[in-house]
Amino acid sequence: GMEQLLNTLEQSNIAWGVVTNKPGWLTKPLMQQLQLEQRAGCVVSGDTLPQSKPHPAPMLHACHQTGSTPAECIYIGDAQRDIEAGHAAGMKTLVALFGYIGKQDKPEQWGADGMIKEPQEILAHIGLSPVSGK
Repeated sequence: GMEQLLNTLEQSNIAWGVVTNKPGWLTKPLMQQLQLEQRAGCVVSGDTLPQSKPHPAPMLHACHQTGSTPAECIYIGDAQRDIEAGHAAGMKTLVALFGYIGKQDKPEQWGADGMIKEPQEILAHIGLSPVSGK
């Protein structure tokens, strides 16, 4: 799932990153444990900036760090604030239905540009096919 997606993005020279509201003291060890810290084009934690999602500042900071424009980005999230932040920054947004979505949540009402059930579905939204291996 996710590993194959990241391999495909990296082999296609497409930057990816993480924007989370988790504080850095939680985010950094998690990224290290998953061996993603060196691979990510950016990691923006909830305390990286004075504002956190749904404010667009973390999204725009991620764009700056990866040398991307918001129009070139797709933000994938599992909470309404993710979709709001992505749209406020001018990004296309997708709901990750494989994320932490509660039974009371109604992601179809969040205004996202699409919903995905597994990581590989992201590739169709950027016109790529999966590549195998590392």
